[in-house]
Amino acid sequence: MKTETIEILQKNIILLTKNDLPEYTFIPQHYKPLPSLLKLHEIVELLRAIIFPGYFGEVIENSNTLEFHLGVKIERLYNLLKEQILNGMRFNTMNNKNDSSKGNATDTALSFINKIPELKRLVSTDIKATFDGDPAALSYGEVIFCYPSIRAVFNHRIAHELLNLGVPVIPRVISELAHSETGIDIHPGAQIGEYFSIDHGTGVVIGETCIIGNHVRIFQGVTLGAIRLRMDDNGHPLNIPRHPILEDNVVVYANANILGRITIGRDSTIGGNVWITTSVPASSRILQQKAIVSSFYDGLGI
Repeated sequence: MKTETIEILQKNIILLTKNDLPEYTFIPQHYKPLPSLLKLHEIVELLRAIIFPGYFGEVIENSNTLEFHLGVKIERLYNLLKEQILNGMRFNTMNNKNDSSKGNATDTALSFINKIPELKRLVSTDIKATFDGDPAALSYGEVIFCYPSIRAVFNHRIAHELLNLGVPVIPRVISELAHSETGIDIHPGAQIGEYFSIDHGTGVVIGETCIIGNHVRIFQGVTLGAIRLRMDDNGHPLNIPRHPILEDNVVVYANANILGRITIGRDSTIGGNVWITTSVPASSRILQQKAIVSSFYDGLGI
């Protein structure tokens, strides 16, 4: 390697090693293991194989061996969870020399394992709601195997439970894995009831403080977002409820924007492309203004 090349490389290595430029402080350095994207992906895929045996993971030709297959997977899942939860807990305490996170990570992993049967029940309600709402679906199995909305909601159910258990960082990673794969963006903090379905799904955004009731159905392009941010005295955004509440049996059609801490009353239907920033009473039907049909002659109106 030429001397000039070596000098250029060394100069830039020295510059990148320093962290004293003001702008560099926005990229903090870490000296403890961070959560692994590859291992978190494996955790999600293990859970997919545990909750949907035969659809994901290896083929199970004999149902009598299911207990064995699940046992192997849950043991692997437990060990991965302990490790990754520990790394997640250290993420925000990297300068804490008296790290006591290891025991907490073990307890949290076990607590999550205890939640898996309930996660399976919740996801089964989402599958039924999706199948019942889509005449194009030929079977529950097709919904499980093919539908991106089920993939996204599945990840959300996992992420939300980990968030409830106090795990930092990892829930957001799991949600963003689904976002990257499906185009459906659900913050792990959103509270979503039973029998939830997303039709098509591309471009759906559900904010952190959303509360969604049971039997709610939304279509592609729907945004359940915030209308404005309130700041503290230092100019930082306050993390306060700022996203909508959708009560039971609400349907929201494509590309609707429902913004702010407002309530959409139960049994309401929200039409496509509407913009809503005020609460809507129960059993409402909100549609955009009908298009005005007219004819133009000899270039008039152009």
